[in-house]
Amino acid sequence: MKLGKVEFCHFLQILALFLCLSGMNQAELTRSRSKPYFQSGRTRTKRSWVWNQFFVLEEYMGTDPLYVGKLHSDVDKGDGSIKYILSGEGASSIFIIDENTGDIHATKRLDREEQAYYTLRAQALDRLTNKPVEPESEFVIKIQDINDNEPKFLDGPYTAGVPEMSPVGTSVVQVTATDADDPTYGNSARVVYSILQGQPYFSVEPKTGVIKTALPNMDREAKDQYLLVIQAKDMVGQNGGLSGTTSVTVTLTDVNDNPPRFPRRSYQYNVPESLPVASVVARIKAADADVGPNAEMEYKIVDGDGLGVFKISVDKDTQEGIITIQKELDFEAKTSYTLRIEAANMHIDPRFLSLGPFSDMTTVKIIVEDVDEPPVFTSRLYSMVVSEAAKVGTIIGTVAAHDPDASNSPVRYSIDRNTDLERYFNIDANSGVITTAKSLDRETNAIHNITVLAMESQNPAQIGRGYVAITILDINDNAPEFAMDYETTVCENAQPGQVIQKISAIDKDDPPNGHQFYFSLTAEAANNHNFTLQDNKDNTATVLTKRNGFRRQEQSVFYLPIFIVDSGSPSLSSTNTLTIRVCDCDADGIAQTCNAEAYILPAGLSTGALIAILACVLTLLVLVLLIVTMRRRKKEPLIFDEERDIRENIVRYDDEGGGEEDTEAFDMAALRNLNIMRDTKTRRDVTPEIQFLSRPTFKSIPDNVIFREFIWERLKEADVDPCAPPYDSLQTYAFEGNGSVAESLSSLDSISSNSDQNYDYLSDWGPRFKRLADMYGTGPDCLYS
Repeated sequence: MKLGKVEFCHFLQILALFLCLSGMNQAELTRSRSKPYFQSGRTRTKRSWVWNQFFVLEEYMGTDPLYVGKLHSDVDKGDGSIKYILSGEGASSIFIIDENTGDIHATKRLDREEQAYYTLRAQALDRLTNKPVEPESEFVIKIQDINDNEPKFLDGPYTAGVPEMSPVGTSVVQVTATDADDPTYGNSARVVYSILQGQPYFSVEPKTGVIKTALPNMDREAKDQYLLVIQAKDMVGQNGGLSGTTSVTVTLTDVNDNPPRFPRRSYQYNVPESLPVASVVARIKAADADVGPNAEMEYKIVDGDGLGVFKISVDKDTQEGIITIQKELDFEAKTSYTLRIEAANMHIDPRFLSLGPFSDMTTVKIIVEDVDEPPVFTSRLYSMVVSEAAKVGTIIGTVAAHDPDASNSPVRYSIDRNTDLERYFNIDANSGVITTAKSLDRETNAIHNITVLAMESQNPAQIGRGYVAITILDINDNAPEFAMDYETTVCENAQPGQVIQKISAIDKDDPPNGHQFYFSLTAEAANNHNFTLQDNKDNTATVLTKRNGFRRQEQSVFYLPIFIVDSGSPSLSSTNTLTIRVCDCDADGIAQTCNAEAYILPAGLSTGALIAILACVLTLLVLVLLIVTMRRRKKEPLIFDEERDIRENIVRYDDEGGGEEDTEAFDMAALRNLNIMRDTKTRRDVTPEIQFLSRPTFKSIPDNVIFREFIWERLKEADVDPCAPPYDSLQTYAFEGNGSVAESLSSLDSISSNSDQNYDYLSDWGPRFKRLADMYGTGPDCLYS
């Protein structure tokens, strides 16, 4: 393919315009064969121009497709036999080609910031055979940039700090703006910086964006924070360029440019003389406008008469000077103290030494107030000793206390019984003499620590405390004994003179020169033929055999009494019995079996066999228990006649009762006279006795024999019935007696009754009772005469 003459002229014009407008033109593509290309019936041709890219402006806003360029082949004679096709990035979707003329157009708005160039391929085909007439050519459509993006501060907003009092030109921070336009084309991406807000304190370098201080001696204590607005504008800041802004918060950091100063030249504080040591007397603080380490101070007492009595330290959180007591105060000895205190910065900046000394002085006067103090003991701790053999009432020692106040009140003594619960000691209330009140035992408690109370006679609320440590001296009052419970064995095959046990002794006493024990056999055991004892002279003894041939069948246990004597004055002794068992031992002399009964056990059963037998027996027992349990569960219930047994069934009827003749619908016992005391209920856990049920009446009428016999029969059946419930069941019988409070209303009963009751009043009750009045009335118009 090559350019036609007309197209070439157009290209030259566009190229000239492009050079004038710094690259704002289009270009056309012609493919040049770098190698000979042969086609049937044709000769090789050679190109004199080489073009491989087009140029298209971005952000084209026209309604018609944007003309990009033209493709043309030397084979194309203009008769329509050649067609052009386009492939590659954006082909058909963004770029289209006229297959007859080779003209390329862009159908969409292009953005260089999204894609800077497109690589496409073009080919000329024979329209009839659809075969290429030239090889496929690759070319690039490059998008020309326009200034359509403003600079942006991607890292904004910014925060920075600079020390106060910094000189002019001190660098604070650098800001950077980014322009998405092409930096290699024109001035669209060339940015300059300026400051819109923050003058005259700060300035910015136009090209680098470095922010610097513009005023000297900026004081943090006057203003510690500044808000700057920085602008970045492209097109080298010319009119028509796009711009963006960001904010920069600059904080002045502190330097030590302010010395500490006390608000007052002198202070005065009153403290009671009873204030404990290490208590805080006062807090003072020197003001410092600086912060952080620059405000850290140290305090010290440089002069005064209280250098050894008081000390001052610094509170790291509040930077206060804390004055505390080092020694106890005594109003009677000294009533006031004067201190000269200095406060100084710990971190001094040499640049600001000209501002003055970074320290200050003040005077503190402390007035001691008199208080009523408790008695004071002559010693904080008294040490006393007493023998554990001391008798009751023995004097151990004396304590003394006095009233430190000017009144010097008499003092009375007592023992704090919380420290002497067993009341081993007493103290004389006036003299302070401590004596024993009980017998002492060093082995129970070797040292007694008691507290003695001293109270003023005039003010018992003032109590002083003294501490007494009483050490109990030891005497030889405990006999020696075995150091442990020995389990001694002797082998059946032991030889004479064989050591079977080494023993030692202990003694609860504590002699000053240590223990010395002596061992021997008692007189009755000295001539035994089995064992002997050898004293090792080192508080131990050795038990040895005197013969061989020990047999468990003859004697399995021997008891050897050993006599132990200590070296105390006077010496004490005790007899301790050593139990020796005869055992069957292996070749190494290690005991295997020590029970004589082992000989009568059957030798044919091992431990595993015994365990197996026990497991079988337990399994059989479990099976028997399961069978018994299952049989009990299969038994029929005691009450098997469900039709007759209605005592545990609740039947609900919602129909209306049948009147007085229906004696089964409700309990007739409710008609009894409630005013008559009922019989005592029977216990449910014993056999119920037969009770006669009678209806109380107001008339002397005998009980109904028929109902009484009926109840007798039912009770007998319940007593002899094996399927009946237990005795705590409830038997309910309803019957109508002849002793109702309301009397019987039956007409039949009224006829045969000899009752002299007068029912004439029924005629006065209205027409509803007329029938009853006619039946029961005695008037001349009575129905029955």
